[in-house]
Amino acid sequence: MARLRNPETGCAWDQKQDFYSLIPYTIEEAYEVADAIERNDIQDLRAELGDLLLQVVFHSRIAEERGLFDFEQVAAGIGEKLVSRHPHVFAGVTFTSDEQRQQAWEAAKAEERQQKHTDDKPQSVLSGVAKSLPALVACEKIQNRAASHGFDWPEVEPVFEKVKEELAEVHEAWQSGDQAHIQEEVGDLLLVAVNLARHLKVNPEIALKEATKKFSRRFNYIEKQVEATGRQLRDCQLEELDGLWNEAKRVQKNTHPNNP
Repeated sequence: MARLRNPETGCAWDQKQDFYSLIPYTIEEAYEVADAIERNDIQDLRAELGDLLLQVVFHSRIAEERGLFDFEQVAAGIGEKLVSRHPHVFAGVTFTSDEQRQQAWEAAKAEERQQKHTDDKPQSVLSGVAKSLPALVACEKIQNRAASHGFDWPEVEPVFEKVKEELAEVHEAWQSGDQAHIQEEVGDLLLVAVNLARHLKVNPEIALKEATKKFSRRFNYIEKQVEATGRQLRDCQLEELDGLWNEAKRVQKNTHPNNP
């Protein structure tokens, strides 16, 4: 990377990159790692992890050129963080439950966030959540932060009731015709749905991705059935398409038994 960035003998494209220009590539490579894992393509996973590592090297080299930090400091920093966040492995601490371990993990992270600031002002529990995170991921992370400090329902049943309450408020907003109000209430519904997922020990991002895949499989089935009749989807009545949807559910239940 140092050679590629050399202003005299390197690559013109690599030379002109900076932290900001690399943002989309870094995000893309992370998603491609996730995609390889979901497809269980181990060879591709190895390659994609290399592509992601390249982004770390690239950013580190730019920082080194500016006298900020280098790759060795990046690696050392994560090593120190892993040690401090795992006292039960490196410091002889004993946790009696997963909840206790999670609380210690969050406490360590909170202390790290506080140490990042030179002033004496206490930082919010929610500080440090990246603004560029996908909305669903950010929502879960923020709720986990709040929950780790006691702001959470102790049981799941009230969360079900809150989902019903928010759904009713969406319907009420829809009846009002106020689009801004509708958007606000839909946001509240999505937020409490993420909360329900947390209480049910379900990762909402993964759950939504799997649901979207399931929808796509069923919709593709409908497309093929309609195409076999020489028609297009717009030529069919909704009742017929809905019938094909139910047929797709029956057919694909055998192929994907975990997605009825």
